[in-house]
Amino acid sequence: MNTSATELSFDSNMMWLTLADGRRLGVQLAYFPHLLAATPQQRQQFEFSGNGTGIHWDELDEDISVQGLLMGVGDRTRGNRIAA
Repeated sequence: MNTSATELSFDSNMMWLTLADGRRLGVQLAYFPHLLAATPQQRQQFEFSGNGTGIHWDELDEDISVQGLLMGVGDRTRGNRIAA
C-alpha cells in the first residue's frame, strides 16, 4: 500500500486527505487545534513533505505525519494525547 498523500482539502470541520492508492481519509479538525484555529486561507498554505509522507504548514508551525493519521494519532503538542 502506498500511504503517501496526493491531495488535501478542508471543509468547515474536517481535513480530507487522498492517498496515492486511492483511499480518502477524513480527520476532524478538532484533533489539530492549530488547524482548527487557522483561517481557511492559512489551511491552504501547506506543502507535502517527504514525497507525500507528511504535511507541513510553515506559517502555522504545524507538521502532520500521514502514517500518524492512519494510526489515529492526533495533535501531540503540550501533552495532548487525543487519538483521531
